[in-house]
Amino acid sequence: MTAGAREKGDEEKMNKYALSCTIVISMISIIFGYDTGVMSGAMIFIEEDLKINDIQVSVLAAILNLCALVGSLIAGRLSDYIGRRYTIVAAAIVFLVGSVLMGYSPNYPVLLSGRCIAGIGVGFALMIAPVYTAEISPPKSRGFLTSLPDMAISFGILLGYVSNFFFAKLSLTLGWRMMLGVAAIPSLGLAIGILKMPESPRWLTMKGRLGEAKKMLLKICSSEEEAEMRFKDIKAAAGIDENTTGDFVKRSNEEQGGGAWKELLLRPTPSVRWILFAAVGLHFFDHATGIEAILLYSPRIFKAAGVHSKKKLLLATVGVGITKTVFISVATFLLDRVGRKPLLMIGTSGMVIALAVLGFALTMVENTKEKLMWALIVSIIAVYTFVAFFSMGIGPIAWVYLSEIFPLRVRALGVGIGVAVNRLMNATVSFSFISIYKAMTMGGAAFMFCGLGMLSMVFFYFFLPETKGKTLEEIEVLFGKKEKEVAIESQPMRHQYQ
Repeated sequence: MTAGAREKGDEEKMNKYALSCTIVISMISIIFGYDTGVMSGAMIFIEEDLKINDIQVSVLAAILNLCALVGSLIAGRLSDYIGRRYTIVAAAIVFLVGSVLMGYSPNYPVLLSGRCIAGIGVGFALMIAPVYTAEISPPKSRGFLTSLPDMAISFGILLGYVSNFFFAKLSLTLGWRMMLGVAAIPSLGLAIGILKMPESPRWLTMKGRLGEAKKMLLKICSSEEEAEMRFKDIKAAAGIDENTTGDFVKRSNEEQGGGAWKELLLRPTPSVRWILFAAVGLHFFDHATGIEAILLYSPRIFKAAGVHSKKKLLLATVGVGITKTVFISVATFLLDRVGRKPLLMIGTSGMVIALAVLGFALTMVENTKEKLMWALIVSIIAVYTFVAFFSMGIGPIAWVYLSEIFPLRVRALGVGIGVAVNRLMNATVSFSFISIYKAMTMGGAAFMFCGLGMLSMVFFYFFLPETKGKTLEEIEVLFGKKEKEVAIESQPMRHQYQ
């Protein structure tokens, strides 16, 4: 075998190992996606069975994300102490408890409690899955691998929509409880299976467990030389002398991530301040542009457009899930070829146009007494188009970008804060959307999200540098450059994709 063929074979082996780890980790994202998607249809039957009003529906929708906010902040610090792997185990157990409670739910308070507990699991999952994946992924395929958890979320949402359709055939009291309770089964399997997964080499290095970290790097790198080079970079980022050869180095609490709050929020360096600003802004706009309103309240949007049959509403919602899954699959293969920023700008542009068209079509329906078939068709196409561009743009990129931009010493906490902002915005949209569209019409709400989408494009253009192909350690240096230098460096790249 030639040296070139051997190197190629090694690279394929590395990719398969990293891919297999990511697929197992993505199971937690599938469970979260299912829980999000299934609630969209389940609420139709919950309203009828438990006789709850619009305010209670809004609280039920928002409570998951408010509790996820708390869960993400807890998970950020917890993963620094017990490791990335055991944090995923904790997430699966919390999901299990929440799913059992929701499936049992004799009344609204118990249902709300189960939804809140599941929300804490969501916060754990959203924080830990992209962090673990980014920390085991090689630079050239990190975009692909780190986007897999988001693709898993989309697949889970689709499973939730399909579950709605089939469990809707059961009795009213049993159907929605089966929809919500069945998620307990994969949660139990994941909690057991994840114990056989390896730990993140970067977390091991931060804890001073250098021997274990190097063994893991040898599995995910294409050669010993690459593993050694990356190991030196990781040690330097963790504040360890890169020439240290021992298997274990004693570390202080602050060196193990104990001083992360101080470094990230109280006395951040200019680069860390910029990174935090970019992460918070990106995840603010991730939901401020309306995706949660589309996913969670799509049956109401389609009803406003003219679809009234429960069966047709659920089928139209399944279409949303299929669209999201297909286009996020496309994005996973483009992230490491095209880059983060070009896809982000293209995706957001498409979302803005789709929202403008949706706003126009819904406004026409709302101001006409007779049924407008063309407006119904345009509304459905606009919703699917919006979901498609979201799923190949900000949807996966927000999580890929968040997982890779923070330095190792503050990564878990930084990602936790990003997830907390994401869940806060998600909860805000979930809770307020019914009130918003009742105050300004469904079409008016679409135009509002369209305006926020245009504002997001300005933010992305000026504040998010390209990270494609760079190691996690190089990205910190990228953000450490002066803004003017980054702008000059990125001009040829922008020109290349225009």
